[in-house]
Amino acid sequence: MKLWGQVIVVGLLATAAGAAYYYRDSLPLVGGKPAATAARPGSGAPQGLPIQTAAARRMDVTRTIEAVGTAQSNEAVTITAKANGIIERINFVEGQQVKAGAILVELEAGESSAKINELRAARDGAKLAYDRALALVASRSVAQARVDELSKAYEAAEARLTAERARFSDSVIRAPFNGKLGLRKVSLGALVRPGDVITTLDDTSVIKLEFDIPETVLGGVATGNIVTARSDALRERKFEGTVSTIDSRIDPTTRAVRVRARIQNAEDVIKPGMFMTVALAVGTTRDAIMIPEEALLASGGEQFVYVISDGKATRTRVQVGQRLPGLAQVIEGLRGDETVAVTGLQQLRDGMRVRATGAPVSGSAADRRSQG
Repeated sequence: MKLWGQVIVVGLLATAAGAAYYYRDSLPLVGGKPAATAARPGSGAPQGLPIQTAAARRMDVTRTIEAVGTAQSNEAVTITAKANGIIERINFVEGQQVKAGAILVELEAGESSAKINELRAARDGAKLAYDRALALVASRSVAQARVDELSKAYEAAEARLTAERARFSDSVIRAPFNGKLGLRKVSLGALVRPGDVITTLDDTSVIKLEFDIPETVLGGVATGNIVTARSDALRERKFEGTVSTIDSRIDPTTRAVRVRARIQNAEDVIKPGMFMTVALAVGTTRDAIMIPEEALLASGGEQFVYVISDGKATRTRVQVGQRLPGLAQVIEGLRGDETVAVTGLQQLRDGMRVRATGAPVSGSAADRRSQG
């Protein structure tokens, strides 16, 4: 009798446990949720992964390409000696701004100066003899052949004087244009020979910035186009310039063309040789499809978005074009009227049910988050 009682008790317990499991959603203490708030199929409560979404939109986008270039002086020269000589005077200091024609260095030229005086006297004597003969030739006191001989002698004396003056001018080294001098490479009293470096001279009032662009965008580039340049050495500065020259040839190996832009450098902050990043506008795309940049999911070298339709996420491959702060252009994969997910991308799977939470993310909101 005791055995049958135990069997009956076990059966009752099993029945109660089964009922509790079957009605677990209705039992707040068993299911862990209040019956009034539990989500059940058919109850009308929202289902799926909570995400935020954004609608694709169309807008005109200025197409911009980036390149790297090297800053160059508007004019640059290495000042060298043109003749043998001892440096007698140095008339500049390092880093000095000089005008065209300013005397930078003078070499000892006493011997050349004396030679000039000698040749000048010889030239003047030859000229006097020629003038006298020319005055007497009318009275036939001097033969024409003698006049011609004296004329040649005068011309030869003039040529010798001119040559010596040119040699003397080589002892005076001048600045060929306005600019800023570099480091001094010589000392007072040093012997210099032709080609010896004395200093450098750069006109940096305007900077020439050269960079390469692909031939595919050449149709959108013209002289006068605006360029924006930055340098890692001057992180907070942005410099604007204009395209001044486009090379007449395309490199057959790189399929790129060299472009030169001119940037005003009145403050002398850009130095020749500085590495710079260049942004160049090469045209405008009308009605471009734009989505928040954070809606993009990179995978295997490709870009994807999750298109949200009827509460379901569809993984869609896209091709991205121009990027703006907080926005990305989609040039392939979307029609332009879709809604895409901007949060929960790592949890989403193709075909997963989702529910949008909060207000849809606009392009301007995406911009603010990107800039923040």
